[in-house]
Amino acid sequence: MKASDLLVAALEAEGVEYIFAVPGEENLDLLESLRTSSIRLIVTRHEQGAGFMAATYGRLTGKPGVCLATLGPGATNLTTPAAYAALGAFPLVIITGQKPIKVSKQAQFQIVDVVALFTPLCKMAKQIVNGERIPSLVREGFRRAQEERPGPVLLELPEDIAKEETSEAVVAPHTRHYAVAGDAAIDEAAERIMAAERPLLLIGAGANRRSACKALRKFVDDTQFPFFDTQMGKGVLDEASPLYLGTAALSSDDYVHCAIERADLIVNIGHDVVEKPPFFMEPGGQTVIHINYKAAEVDQVYFPQLEVIGDIAGSVERLGERLRGKQPCDLTAYAGVHEEIAAHIRRGSDDTRFPIVPQRVVADVRRVMGRDDIVALDNGIYKIWFARNYIAHEPNTILLDNALATMGAGLSSAMMAAMLWPERRVLAVCGDGGFMMNSQEVETAVRLGLNLVVLILNDAAYGMIRWKQEQLGFPEYGLSFANPDFVTYAKSYGATGHRIDSSQALVPTLNDAFERGGVHLVDLPVDYSENRKVLIDELSAMECPQ
Repeated sequence: MKASDLLVAALEAEGVEYIFAVPGEENLDLLESLRTSSIRLIVTRHEQGAGFMAATYGRLTGKPGVCLATLGPGATNLTTPAAYAALGAFPLVIITGQKPIKVSKQAQFQIVDVVALFTPLCKMAKQIVNGERIPSLVREGFRRAQEERPGPVLLELPEDIAKEETSEAVVAPHTRHYAVAGDAAIDEAAERIMAAERPLLLIGAGANRRSACKALRKFVDDTQFPFFDTQMGKGVLDEASPLYLGTAALSSDDYVHCAIERADLIVNIGHDVVEKPPFFMEPGGQTVIHINYKAAEVDQVYFPQLEVIGDIAGSVERLGERLRGKQPCDLTAYAGVHEEIAAHIRRGSDDTRFPIVPQRVVADVRRVMGRDDIVALDNGIYKIWFARNYIAHEPNTILLDNALATMGAGLSSAMMAAMLWPERRVLAVCGDGGFMMNSQEVETAVRLGLNLVVLILNDAAYGMIRWKQEQLGFPEYGLSFANPDFVTYAKSYGATGHRIDSSQALVPTLNDAFERGGVHLVDLPVDYSENRKVLIDELSAMECPQ
């Protein structure tokens, strides 16, 4: 068979369902091989859209998503999705084309050293120089992408190699089981926890992978330990629990940090330092136990005193067995914080001002979305509001990127979720700035027949940076722009557009859009004056409850 046929056969053996792509001339042999395969090709309108969809597939399924682009500018457009997957720990396989490497008559036209470009971003980056190497490289690439800590790999297929004849056989995938932590580590962790008076659990992004949720929920039910989570750990434990003490949307000086300061021991499950720090460790402060698949990456704000390394679910199960019935926790130390955070979330949830305030946006979205429905956020100041105020009940039902934190990924992430779970409501929440970075993917969503609602928070500015500018005391400058008519814009793609003109109109409009099905853009004017009032002035004057 042709090498391109062999590559497709290897992808099929890995269970690849979709390839998200903007193909080019150098991919044509591979494209022809895909045409008669079991893999569905999803053509997007920009390579970033393809990469973000593939990375989100990896995030939501645990299996590597696959994206395809040509050489040069096609490949360079995938650097941001590669970084998104690398920092977010999403398994991703990137396939790019290249000019012939044996004989080429085009000199250096469009040629960039793609392997060198992607090497700092990827767990593995290889050029395929012989068709016989395809099976082993594909198997190794998928293994590396998927194993902890997950991330991207790159395979570059030159045009002349794709045409080669080969008789090599596919390497079948194999099962990988993670080791559990040793008895000594589990015993020491149990001893430290039993010696603590006010233990506190921190749930991070790593706990949102590989089905650690079930073990963690049983652990909390058995121990009754209070917990808080990072932005990317939301939903692993049900935040409606009376033991929930908030989400660390900021690194310090928020209500949740009142609880953190009272803890004498923090059990950190699944967090890594790529995500923005949920709190700052200080010498002489609390003891921190690090429970994760891999060793801690130590820096000046994170230096745990004990590490429990291995499969998270297995470690938590064994630790729970050691602790069952033996560890009382002083919940009175945290009661005031829990009540204050709950009251803080309620404030502004029924505010009738228009343009609408962010607290009302979050509350209305929560009213519309069911327990298992999915909210996918782009990046902007609203992400902090959703992290602090949105109560998540199930894993991966609120998709935040708190690692690379790139703008432009929210729409594509929501599209992937809508493809995987058409029976659920899926809402993309995008600032007007982030939405316009990849808004052309609305056409892809319409072409795919997705049921998807996109809520565009319209303030005609880069709101997150404006908030930081104000926080630093600088005058407002350089962050404003004009937007298109989003209702007309939606219609031009074959989607349905809505313009909200009162705070009371948001919930019925969203419900109507979901009930009608198809792709809907909802233009929502938003008033971000609350950013200063709550996130600067109020938090600066905050006093921890007793």
